Amino acid sequence: MSTQTITTQTAGGRKPRQKMERVNWSGTIILILCAVTVLLPLYVTISMSLKTTGQAVDGNAFSLPAPFSFDGFVQAWNLTKFPVGAGISLLVTAGTVAATIILAAFASYAIVRNWDRRLFRYSFFYLLAAMFIPFPVVALPQIQLTGRVGLDNPFGVIILATMFQLSFSVLLFTAFLRSIPIELEESARIDGATTWQTFWRLIFPLLAPMSATVGIFAFLYAWNDFMMPSLIISDPALQTLPVRQNLFQNQFSNNYNVAFASYLMAMAPAIVAYLFTQRWVMEGVTQGAVKG
Repeated sequence: MSTQTITTQTAGGRKPRQKMERVNWSGTIILILCAVTVLLPLYVTISMSLKTTGQAVDGNAFSLPAPFSFDGFVQAWNLTKFPVGAGISLLVTAGTVAATIILAAFASYAIVRNWDRRLFRYSFFYLLAAMFIPFPVVALPQIQLTGRVGLDNPFGVIILATMFQLSFSVLLFTAFLRSIPIELEESARIDGATTWQTFWRLIFPLLAPMSATVGIFAFLYAWNDFMMPSLIISDPALQTLPVRQNLFQNQFSNNYNVAFASYLMAMAPAIVAYLFTQRWVMEGVTQGAVKG
């Protein structure tokens, strides 16, 4: 075990003492392994997408492209009709994020401020129980229901994705709301504010850190989801980007550079969104865990 010696001078002119600080090598090794498992596939994806078709099929996925080629991106852009698929995915994602934040905040506020009432407590436990029901278990009735009511389209996916994100989002919001003093609301009510005004003007702005956390989780779920859109949306022209990639997978054939370019374009928005919002995600989860 490697150590580092630090010399400090004590008060009153005493002799220096030595403090031994240990390096946690096991934790460092684990972090390195975790980083490698993420960065290595990302490197292969970027490298393969920048190769020509001949370079991509040479069998060496770890070699650098020489020369760099963007033909794979151009072919993937045209083959999957990327602007259309990205637009539909953006619609589904934006609708899911907005609906999840608003509905979860509403439900959490009602539950926390009425916790002494049995109906609200049981509603919270009911939502928590729904977290353990995966979509494939209820896929068939959901497909039949959305088809009968005319929601076999991106708007039906928005509704279902919001419902499946609601349980976890309510759990996060309730933990955060318990840290907000009730005295703030009482002061607002004394000034004549209604419950609606109190929530929108006082409580909801205070939920900004947790709203960012809930929003990024909903974004990653809705943008990357494959199963729900593939089962719910009946028109192939209205499919989201992940489903479009699967529909055109056979046309990629052995053009691995086109396939990897398509994958990279699809996951790039999620990676960028997380990189810019990870600070708020960690702050929101930490505040909710500590203050709750």
